[in-house]
Amino acid sequence: MPLNNPLTPLTTPPLKRRLASMLYESLLLFGVVFFAAWIFSTLLQQRHALYLKHGLQAWLFLVLGLYFVYFWRRSGQTLAMKTWRIKLVSANGGPVSLGRAIARYLLCWMWFLPALALDAAWGLKTWASIGLPLLGMALWAATILLDKNRQFLHDRLAGTRLVTYHLPVPTTPATPAKSAD
Repeated sequence: MPLNNPLTPLTTPPLKRRLASMLYESLLLFGVVFFAAWIFSTLLQQRHALYLKHGLQAWLFLVLGLYFVYFWRRSGQTLAMKTWRIKLVSANGGPVSLGRAIARYLLCWMWFLPALALDAAWGLKTWASIGLPLLGMALWAATILLDKNRQFLHDRLAGTRLVTYHLPVPTTPATPAKSAD
């Protein structure tokens, strides 16, 4: 049964499950980022971590964007989202368009960028440098309290939403009963 079928309720996954999916996604992305950074450093013969630092950051931003946009367009789910039964759909429940997937990826960075910019501007060190981005992320997560459908602000702005993906129930054809002949 497709997600945009009026008989299929589009329920929003709880915040805990969405955050658990994000945590699992970050673990999976470690391998993607490691491999992409290895390709970058090998091709450009990067011998020092600060050499071409901004180029590497731009490359990783592009690779992560390709990863998310590809999976959101393909099935509405990354591996972590499949594990936690979360699916990305458009606001009306249909598949996500390329433009909306790109917009969502860019808007997702609002979780981190304001806090990271303040961190850099204020020159914070040690625990304050960790605490400010965590506070920013907590405030961003709290934006679901402002939305009647409990969606994140970046989903509202991108015209997308996260829904609980219910696995289809397999239907088995009825087999005729054997006669006792």
